[in-house]
Amino acid sequence: MEHIRLPKVQKVRLLDRVFPRRSSVGTLYLTATHTIFVESEGMRNETWVLHSLVFGVEKHTSTPSGCPLLMRCKNFQVLYFVIPQERECHDVYVSLQRLAQPERYEELYCFSYKPNMDENEKGQEWDFVNLRAEYSRMGLPNSLWKLSSVNRHYKVSDTYPAELFVPESTTPSVIAGSSKFRSRGRFPTLSYYSKDNHAAICRSSQPLSGFSARCLEDEQMLKAILRSNPRRDFMYVVDTRPKLNAMANRAAGKGYENEDNYAHIKFQFVAIENIHVMRNSQQKMLEVCELRSPAMSDFLEGLESSGWLKHIKAVLDASVFIAKAVAEDGVSVLIHCSDGWDRTAQVCSVACVLLEPYYRTIKGLMVLIEKDWVSFGHKFSHRCNHRVGDPKEVSPIIDQFLECVWQLMEQFPCAFEFNERFLITIHSHIYSCQYGNFIGNNQRERIELGLCTRTHSLWSYLWSNRADYANPLYRPNHSQAQGLLRPSTAPCRFKFWRGLYNRFDRGMHPRQSVEDYLRAIQEETQQLEELLASHKQKIAELEEEQVWRCTRKATTYDKSPTAWVVSNDLGLANTPQDYTSGFLTSSPCQPKAPRSGLTLSPQDLNRTFDSNNSNGSDRESGIADLSCRSPFSEDSARDQDSDDTAYSAA
Repeated sequence: MEHIRLPKVQKVRLLDRVFPRRSSVGTLYLTATHTIFVESEGMRNETWVLHSLVFGVEKHTSTPSGCPLLMRCKNFQVLYFVIPQERECHDVYVSLQRLAQPERYEELYCFSYKPNMDENEKGQEWDFVNLRAEYSRMGLPNSLWKLSSVNRHYKVSDTYPAELFVPESTTPSVIAGSSKFRSRGRFPTLSYYSKDNHAAICRSSQPLSGFSARCLEDEQMLKAILRSNPRRDFMYVVDTRPKLNAMANRAAGKGYENEDNYAHIKFQFVAIENIHVMRNSQQKMLEVCELRSPAMSDFLEGLESSGWLKHIKAVLDASVFIAKAVAEDGVSVLIHCSDGWDRTAQVCSVACVLLEPYYRTIKGLMVLIEKDWVSFGHKFSHRCNHRVGDPKEVSPIIDQFLECVWQLMEQFPCAFEFNERFLITIHSHIYSCQYGNFIGNNQRERIELGLCTRTHSLWSYLWSNRADYANPLYRPNHSQAQGLLRPSTAPCRFKFWRGLYNRFDRGMHPRQSVEDYLRAIQEETQQLEELLASHKQKIAELEEEQVWRCTRKATTYDKSPTAWVVSNDLGLANTPQDYTSGFLTSSPCQPKAPRSGLTLSPQDLNRTFDSNNSNGSDRESGIADLSCRSPFSEDSARDQDSDDTAYSAA
């Protein structure tokens, strides 16, 4: 609160980004965690923005109508305020700049977020995603791969997890030597294992090879990975960088593997650009999204010049190559980029989505993100700008992974258990800092921060609300949901993800995906089925009541036959229900004569009321015309079918 100069500003206007003439007038509040705008008129709508989601604030030149303040958010929401006084605008601007850039982890929202939850739930929520169980699902450990504790205290690599799977034949000395030859000590280790053909996906960072350096332990490490797949006599080493970038790194003493030094490997470059290119590309793409009523040519040219979809295609191309190598050729693959926590994470995880139907389920995607992103040390705090730091470290690497999954969902709508809303929710909470899953840059930092005891887990929240994220098109037994996905990476197959980048544009026409439409139909169908079940229950209760009344009157008439004398006193029918259920539908119980009008179905009751109303009966009292429906009239003994025939003829 000490960073808030002005907690409340009145008569603030919130402009529509697409149609600036549309505006809402209200009060702007600054709290310790949120910026809140409350409209003064109409429905008094409220707009809440977490300070953790604020990417940047711009204060524009004052105008006669006020001082504009532009707020851009990491979830692609753009808010355009006009504050009456320049001084007030300056105070809000300075306050938001500080609130959006915390200096300490403890200032993040996850450390103050306290949902309603008992202690038992809080203790179990962090155990929902268990990576040991995930590796066990893959069939590990086994005779080819073992769990190594060499990095238990993070001494070999401070950015790797404490538990890692390595080839069974590998010794601690080989691991230690290989780690010294790899950037940041990130030696080759297992990411995915196929128990069907023993092929594996391994990951690491670039070797410190320079122009001529070599390491015998690192060469032995790759031989051990090759031996762990007894069905193949070679393996792929995939460098996800453009070749020119990798060659430039050689001048700094780094580089890539020399095929002359590593036996039985096939080297492959796949040309995914670095974090700086990706950051600039997304910024250009967002500028196109913020254009006011752009022409079609301007939008398409801007999207093309940003190169964003080209980068998405590059990640998918690399992932398709690796997935086919593992599933179709049965060849193990080692993947790396520079440090092994950006492009490597992208390609490993997307390849797993292509390979495993499990990772295309709601829980499976949570496990995948926890394994290949959180556990293996993707720098969430730096890449997502959680704290004040170097802006050059910020890059939308995780955004690209989620978009690759969305592009696959567009091509294979029946293969994924989750819908688009699931991906968008994950994206929002990666940046919101409401949960502790994505705080810090590696496992060691998260343990030091005590996130499991001081914050809450996003995965438990998503799982408890999984019905909201279900894809109505998903069919577990569908051909799309089985085995390897083979997507087309032709340029024409890539789409602009407007559901993520333009979902806050209120001025545009509402959009609804096919999944949302089908989900709405499912919900409506469920409501109708529940209503139908309720009506059936009521009908059953009415039928039981009719049987009870019939039995009661039969007993009464047996004791007093004179009770069958018809009275002309209509006051005996106190209510329409009493009259119709007690008089019209009741007669001497004769189960052998069902056509004598002893029991009327609900349809007959409706027909009775319609006939009564059409013959001038009193609508207020609901009393029927006895001359038409008296149980002692001559018509009561007439066959119902003949009545209908006579009525139709009339």
